[in-house]
Amino acid sequence: MMSSGAIIGQYYPTQSIVHSLDPRAKILICIIFMIVLFVGNNFYAFLVTGIFTLVCVFLSKVPLKMLIRGLRPIVFIMIFTMALHIFLTPGPTMFQIGPLKATWTGLMQGFFIGLRLIILICFTSLLTLTTSPIELTDGLEDILKPLSKIGVPAHEIAMMMTIALRFIPTLLEEADRIMKAQMSRGADFESGNIIERAKSLVPLLVPLFVSAFRRADELAMAMEARCYRGGEGRTRMRELKMRKIDFVAILATVIMSCFVIYTRIRFGPVLPPSMV
Repeated sequence: MMSSGAIIGQYYPTQSIVHSLDPRAKILICIIFMIVLFVGNNFYAFLVTGIFTLVCVFLSKVPLKMLIRGLRPIVFIMIFTMALHIFLTPGPTMFQIGPLKATWTGLMQGFFIGLRLIILICFTSLLTLTTSPIELTDGLEDILKPLSKIGVPAHEIAMMMTIALRFIPTLLEEADRIMKAQMSRGADFESGNIIERAKSLVPLLVPLFVSAFRRADELAMAMEARCYRGGEGRTRMRELKMRKIDFVAILATVIMSCFVIYTRIRFGPVLPPSMV
């Protein structure tokens, strides 16, 4: 059954240092962190990025249980990825199942890739958990504003991205509700092979698409009723302004990034070469 515990697109309202940061600063920090996370290729880099993530979670006052619950939808992807690396990466053999050989190199590679995925999802989830949809839209629009000089509709793109993120948990809840309703009528989504399970999802996808189109139409009518006509000439109730704390947060991220790059240069890859 689908999990309704996904945290992507949700906002956790509370008072914290991370919540008070400028949305542009948080978006920039996320971009830097994602780049650095894939630059790191050894134990020390993962240790630094992991500690940095835990510190940000602590400062955000977002419950750690919520972030852990949000990892449930990707458990299957992580297990599948680790299994592929364990059995397809050459190296010293742990055990053998028929023609398949499980290697220690594959185990280490799969473990670090899974760890990288966990850190990435936990850190990037903080962006939507600590930033309201309005602030996120304003921040994205300001970042994309220089592209408007070459004809890129910055406001519309930012609005679409924000609405898409906002409706992810809504659609997941709707899918979970439809699935439970159909299971109460005798539908079976869990038995059979992969093809049979895929076919059983057709009765779920049809009402889900109908519901998504209905919500989109209702949202469009609501925006039109409020005289929304795009970003041209629009003003904001609260203008974004970078403060000292925002520059301190960006500086801390840059320092962390420099340390990760230093560990890559100084210690080299502690992981298998195929993962670098």
